[in-house]
Amino acid sequence: MDAVAKLKELRLPFADLIGVEWISAEPERVVAALVVREELCTQPAILHGGAIMAFADTLGAAGTIVNLPEGAGTTTIESKTNFIGAASLGARLIGEATPLHRGRRTMVWQTRIATEAGKLVAVVTQTQLVL
Repeated sequence: MDAVAKLKELRLPFADLIGVEWISAEPERVVAALVVREELCTQPAILHGGAIMAFADTLGAAGTIVNLPEGAGTTTIESKTNFIGAASLGARLIGEATPLHRGRRTMVWQTRIATEAGKLVAVVTQTQLVL
């Protein structure tokens, strides 16, 4: 089973709730899209910072899941977000997560979130604990 199919089969409920669209998933790179909907916005109609963080956290966790040994799980133990620019209502964002470290007990992922036009919105670095 390919990694995108595995992520879809897991039915990550929060990813479904916020509208994550899986594009590709490999041990070295996970890519997904998110459309900025009104329910995810603050005023004036821009994506809430928490939604940006949640999108990135989902991608970093997915990258870890793709790399987990059979029967293992994961949880986020640290996350840092640099907000670079705003994402307006209706924008389609592309998130790309790549590993900085893939160890036995922890994995560190960096996720870049940008608009489809390439405008950088945020860079997130997170540490995942392997359970």
